[in-house]
Amino acid sequence: MREKVSAKRGDASMEISDLEFDMANMSGMKSQMGPYATSARYDAEHDAIVVVLNNGSFLGFPVEKLQGLQGANASQLNNVLVEAKGLGLHWPDIDADLYVPALMDGVLGSRKWMAAQLGSTGGKAKSGAKASSSRLNGLKGGRPKKSAAA
Repeated sequence: MREKVSAKRGDASMEISDLEFDMANMSGMKSQMGPYATSARYDAEHDAIVVVLNNGSFLGFPVEKLQGLQGANASQLNNVLVEAKGLGLHWPDIDADLYVPALMDGVLGSRKWMAAQLGSTGGKAKSGAKASSSRLNGLKGGRPKKSAAA
C-alpha cells in the first residue's frame, strides 16, 4: 500500500489518498489513449451493435459482419460488457470479444476470418455477364479438367 503523497505549493500542503492517486492515474492514461467505449448495446431494429465513445460519438456495426456474433440471439447480444478500460467488448454468453480501437479502424475480426468472409462473398456475386459467361462455358463443355502433371 502506498503512503499518502504530499506536495507543497507555496505555503499550502496538499495530501492525496491512494484512491485519489489511482483515479488521477487512470484519468491521465485514458486521456492519452484516445477514444474508448463507455457503453455498448444491441439494437434489434437494425441488428447492430452500437458502441458509445467517451467523446460523445457512437458507432454501429451490423452483427453479421462481426466475428463471433453471427448466429447469436437477441438475449445473448444484449448481454455485452465494456471491459479493459473501454478498449474491449465482451459477450460472456457466447464467449466473444472485440477490440474497440480495431473496430474504429474497420477491422471486424481476425485477418484470417476477414479474408474468409471476403472470399465467400466473391463467389456469390450475380450479374447478367456472369450468368451469360457460365452458359457459354457450359455449351463448350464446361471448365477444362486439370492435367495430372499440374
